[in-house]
Amino acid sequence: MSSPGRLKRLAFGALILGLLAPAGLADARDTYARVRSRGVLTVATNSSWEPQGFIDDAGHLAGFDVDVAREIARRLGVMVRFQTPDWGLMTGGHWYGRWDMMVGSATPTKARAQIVDFAGVYYYSPYVFVVNTGSTIRVRADLNGKTIGVETGTTSEDYIRRHLEIDAPDAPKVTYSVTPGRVRTYANSMMPFDDLRLRAGVRLDAVLAPEQTALHAIKAGYPIRILPGDYVFREPLTVITDKDDPAWTARIRGVVAGMRADGALGAITRKWYGKDYSR
Repeated sequence: MSSPGRLKRLAFGALILGLLAPAGLADARDTYARVRSRGVLTVATNSSWEPQGFIDDAGHLAGFDVDVAREIARRLGVMVRFQTPDWGLMTGGHWYGRWDMMVGSATPTKARAQIVDFAGVYYYSPYVFVVNTGSTIRVRADLNGKTIGVETGTTSEDYIRRHLEIDAPDAPKVTYSVTPGRVRTYANSMMPFDDLRLRAGVRLDAVLAPEQTALHAIKAGYPIRILPGDYVFREPLTVITDKDDPAWTARIRGVVAGMRADGALGAITRKWYGKDYSR
């Protein structure tokens, strides 16, 4: 039993904490109720990673991840609103209700599992090595000792530096097949290809990237080609939720599973990539 004075002090303390708490903290643990009450699902995603997420010619946010998020919202019976924070903020957890999920082609790694939850793999991204069309490099073994370009802070960099740890139950074991002489990192996914499109070997000998990003660059006219052979590795990509609401994570996982089962995910990947990457 507490004294009346102690109860008053506790109540006052709770009031102060409530005033100081970040916006959305009070209701962050009941995400589904908040989303249904507002009628809006707030999704964090990318705006500079075509075709996953980008600003189209009409000035609207578009892309594969955007379509996936819209379909999740439709199945929840609400509208969708997008935010495009920095990658580190999206994957860093502790969102305090600023957004309800992230749909941004994020890899479920062991490091991220410590700070966010994985709410369902929605597609798989195969990785490839890409070289300039004028390069003499023909097979993967030719890349040993060469300069490889990757987007910084991504699975590509983790792989080429040999510390990629994918945290997904069905992910195959990662094997390393190239020992680079130098690794150059870039701020976004297309900058490595901008250097690779120069004369072979001027700045880069090769780029490691998702197949769909490489195909997009080829379609855009970049003088590059994908090295033949098996995929370097196959990366699962997951919807991410914050760690404060396991019931919400489970609900979204069920929605994603339903989208795979009825073919919706396959249709969206074919729309944007020309292939079914959902399985």
